[in-house]
Amino acid sequence: MRMTKNKKFEDLNNTFNVSGEIVETEKVVESRIEEIATASASNDIKKDYEYTRGNLYSLIEKGQEAINGILELAQESEMPRAYEVAGQLIKNVADATDKLMELQKKLKEVEEEKTSKGPTTVNNALFVGSTAELAKLIKNQDLNALKED
Repeated sequence: MRMTKNKKFEDLNNTFNVSGEIVETEKVVESRIEEIATASASNDIKKDYEYTRGNLYSLIEKGQEAINGILELAQESEMPRAYEVAGQLIKNVADATDKLMELQKKLKEVEEEKTSKGPTTVNNALFVGSTAELAKLIKNQDLNALKED
């Protein structure tokens, strides 16, 4: 015994006690997926920013402790190599602080990018006419500009 498609659906509708109406859900699902994706991306950016910022702060603090230690060692030993290592360490900590500022700048750019994606209005002026009419119009504007001066 073979059932037709409609009969199968009727049996399912009766089994689950639902009406046989077809409800279009594709648009709702797509817009909800976009909202979730946007919110997720925003949360990921914020989490990444906070994680990176925390790591940079930690590296800077540890670098400063290491600088203090190596400077003491360099002063006690008076070895040129110890001073060279201290100088390199100072440069590395300075680079980490620069990266922290670059991170701030990048986050600001990302936030500005989000807000600038809104609708924009573009007004284009179009002249419809012959070249002779355009030349007259330009000549009249030039004369009006001279009169105003």
